[in-house]
Amino acid sequence: MSYRENKNQQNLLNQFLSEQGVQLSEDVLGKLYDFADLVVETKQFGNLISAKDSEKFLSRHIADSLVPYIYIVKEKAGLDPSTSPNGGVYPEPAERAQDDKSRWADMGAGAGCPVFPLAIVMPEIQFYAVEPRHMRVEFMNYAKEKLGLKNLTVVGKRFETSGLADLDFISCRALSTFENDWERAQPGLKEGGTFITLKSFNNIVHLENDPAIHIYKYVLPNEEQDYALVTRGNE
Repeated sequence: MSYRENKNQQNLLNQFLSEQGVQLSEDVLGKLYDFADLVVETKQFGNLISAKDSEKFLSRHIADSLVPYIYIVKEKAGLDPSTSPNGGVYPEPAERAQDDKSRWADMGAGAGCPVFPLAIVMPEIQFYAVEPRHMRVEFMNYAKEKLGLKNLTVVGKRFETSGLADLDFISCRALSTFENDWERAQPGLKEGGTFITLKSFNNIVHLENDPAIHIYKYVLPNEEQDYALVTRGNE
């Protein structure tokens, strides 16, 4: 079933966003559904996702991919991202100032999470999906064209040899340990830039008392474990 018709998965995603105080337009949601269909249904580039995860792509992978956006929106709204909103709805990127020319690279982008959902909801930011595996690169270029994402560039290299530097944001999702990911990312960040990673909470609990690190803990629909968005600034 297409995710444009999968009301159960749509409802789970929208409930998650609502609980975080974020509201997306139907056009943006539709593009997220289209990306989910591309990942699940496109076969010529190999198996992009497991059969189990293909049944919950919106509630597991799209929801997770949007957590950095939720974090940034709340931060811009002047709220503490580690607390739940009190019923407020925060604006979509298109409603915010258009002079933000931030550059954001995603290391080890794989089949496009979180970088594709982030590029869809934050069109004012230039994204770079950095991935060395050829078939994943081919898929992401295919998906980029299908979705018409003009603010996303696919880079078919390892991050260390990509030539990307002076970046405002660098992200990765479940790539390695926080320490290893930070070591790889830091040289590419501009002064004042931010490293963002998505992990299982159990894998980063040892960082809770580090004053240089901020942890935003969250749960995903119908998932038993806790997750965490972890950030560190490049001072």
